[in-house]
Amino acid sequence: MLLAFFPFLAWFKNYSLSTLRADLVAGLTVALVLIPQSMAYAQLAGLPAYYGLYASFLPPMVAALFGSSSQLATGPVAIVSLMTATALQPLATAGSQAFIAYAMFLALVVGIFQFALGLLRLGAIVNFLSHPVVNGFTNAAALIIASSQLSKLFGVSVDSREHHYETVLDVLAAAKDQTHWPTFWIGVLAFAIMYGLKRLNRKIPNVLVAVVATTAIAWYTGFENNVTVSLSSVADPGARELIEEFNRVLAKIDEDAERKVDRVARIAKSEEEHGPNSVTTKTLEHELALFDLDIEELTEKSRHLRARLRAHAFVAVAGTDRSPEFHFRESLPGGVDSDGRVWRMRVGRSPLKPEAIQFLGGGEVVGSIPRGLPAFKAPVMEFGLFFRLFTMAATISLLGFMEAISIAKAMAARMGQRLDYNQELIGQGLANMVGAFSQSYPVSGSFSRSAVNHQTGALTGMSSVFSSCVVVISLLFLTPLLYHLPQSVLAAIIMMAVIGLVNVRGFLHAWHAQWYDGLISVITFVATLLFAPHLDRGILLGIVLSLGLYLLRNMKPRIAKLSKYTDTTYRNAERLGLKECDYIAVIRFEGSLFFANVNYLEEVVLERIATMPKLKYLLIVGNGINEMDASGEEMLSRLIARVREAGYDLHMSGLNDSVLDVMRRTGLYEVLGEDHLFRNATMAVEAIHSKAHEYSEEVICPLMVPCFKGLPVSETGKHKHKF
Repeated sequence: MLLAFFPFLAWFKNYSLSTLRADLVAGLTVALVLIPQSMAYAQLAGLPAYYGLYASFLPPMVAALFGSSSQLATGPVAIVSLMTATALQPLATAGSQAFIAYAMFLALVVGIFQFALGLLRLGAIVNFLSHPVVNGFTNAAALIIASSQLSKLFGVSVDSREHHYETVLDVLAAAKDQTHWPTFWIGVLAFAIMYGLKRLNRKIPNVLVAVVATTAIAWYTGFENNVTVSLSSVADPGARELIEEFNRVLAKIDEDAERKVDRVARIAKSEEEHGPNSVTTKTLEHELALFDLDIEELTEKSRHLRARLRAHAFVAVAGTDRSPEFHFRESLPGGVDSDGRVWRMRVGRSPLKPEAIQFLGGGEVVGSIPRGLPAFKAPVMEFGLFFRLFTMAATISLLGFMEAISIAKAMAARMGQRLDYNQELIGQGLANMVGAFSQSYPVSGSFSRSAVNHQTGALTGMSSVFSSCVVVISLLFLTPLLYHLPQSVLAAIIMMAVIGLVNVRGFLHAWHAQWYDGLISVITFVATLLFAPHLDRGILLGIVLSLGLYLLRNMKPRIAKLSKYTDTTYRNAERLGLKECDYIAVIRFEGSLFFANVNYLEEVVLERIATMPKLKYLLIVGNGINEMDASGEEMLSRLIARVREAGYDLHMSGLNDSVLDVMRRTGLYEVLGEDHLFRNATMAVEAIHSKAHEYSEEVICPLMVPCFKGLPVSETGKHKHKF
């Protein structure tokens, strides 16, 4: 009973000092990878970097304590982070307080969904995500994740567009003229360190080495160089005019938005007082439509102004009071010396404050990280928000769990451990729910960190507990050391991690298995890329296609015409070129008999009767009929009556006990007759053969002697057929 509620107690049954040592070493090693990775993934989710540390505090520990895998390392992962950003993007601006609050709430919804599935023993629901769909989605997500980091790698800033590929094109266009080369090269250095150390020795924490080396370089060289000045320090009149116009446009958008809210309220009141089709209501609706058009036009204008301000390169010169003055680089007055740097203005979606305009003369770094553990508080609770996030939360839950369980299965097989899907769902659900109260966003099992955990010899989930303890120490004492960590290095860490998600062979494997599985995988891949950042649409399309194909296959399952082969078994006559008997039609039905396909079997049987003039007996081989519903039973009853009225007889063989039970409960067993039911096709053919061949002209029956192309095996000589 205790183990059912507290599965981690099983760790200590034979726990020893050597086990403790192995778990401690593994936990420390995983933590060295977890800390920089979690910060990178938090930014991928649209959150400040330190929220990745918060997500690495309690969730890994809780998932290990209440899960069933001894080596699964839970925490922030790339795909879940990207989907978190996708889910919350329509609700709030990335990085804002509202966005952070919604991320905590999303973690709670994901946790509740996973916990409920585990509690209800519904772990098998992940089977709705077929391997081809997951492969297509994962490959597309890897490309989306990698390309989403290009702006940080090049050190440029662009607005997010409606489609991800448009944003990528804007980044590449901006990179042609605006690339901050120190940012780019320090990112490339991080790539080189991680790749080189990984090739040299996988046990070396290559991510940590890259972070330490690049952070030290950034600190020593003064990589970050930001200056905040007033509008008066912007000496170029054209720049000041652009700033003022940008602020005016944003102010007008806010003004129109307030008027829009007022019109919506007045429309509701007018509909109540005068009706929805009154002149007053229609006038107000017209005004509302004009406000929408105006806001749309102003929003596009603000985007262009923001892009122009970001694109302009500034140079700084010493002013009269020795404070810097900023000029457009192309309009710097002659004979004036600049400081040699290229400066760019930081422009966001908010108006630029005249007293605090920020210029960037260096690269972007992580910056200040609050010291101490996250405050424990309840996430925001909004009933309407729950329904808006539920679809995406369910997708994140299933995808995250599928990723976690695939990793855990591989490691459990190597270690000879038993894995409980439902218990793992409970562990992942509790991790997300507890995380929601400790300022964590949704987490899942990590492939890379679980592999590190396994390779370094972890024996129980205590390794994840030790990893969480290292994160606690980092939050309490080491956060100042991360200030100078370059953002391009975090981008490099993410891009390096998602390379492992790219699996081109998965498409070929699916295609070789079944061409339609390969096609679904490719369609899911392309759709996810095109729909991005709306990732849920791509995977939902893949699921719908998979379920639709499943139903289509079951509506018309395979039906084979059988005859005797050289090994004395009954095989597909058309496939192997076997002659069929003129008096007995042997049909094998390869699928469950239910409402969607009952008419198909009836059509095939009647077609056989119509095309075989000498036919006397029909034998349905039902080894593949695993289930039969009321529609199937009704059709069989009708078919038996119809066939017998026409002067033929129908027999069945190979039915399993569950199908026979249905026939007994409904009376079909008596209708068909016990003497018409056989355990296998051989017994059935032997029983009806002599009756079927009374007064027949068939000298050699293909159901008794194997025949190819109308000749018995003894006369045709050697025949080689693949089956």
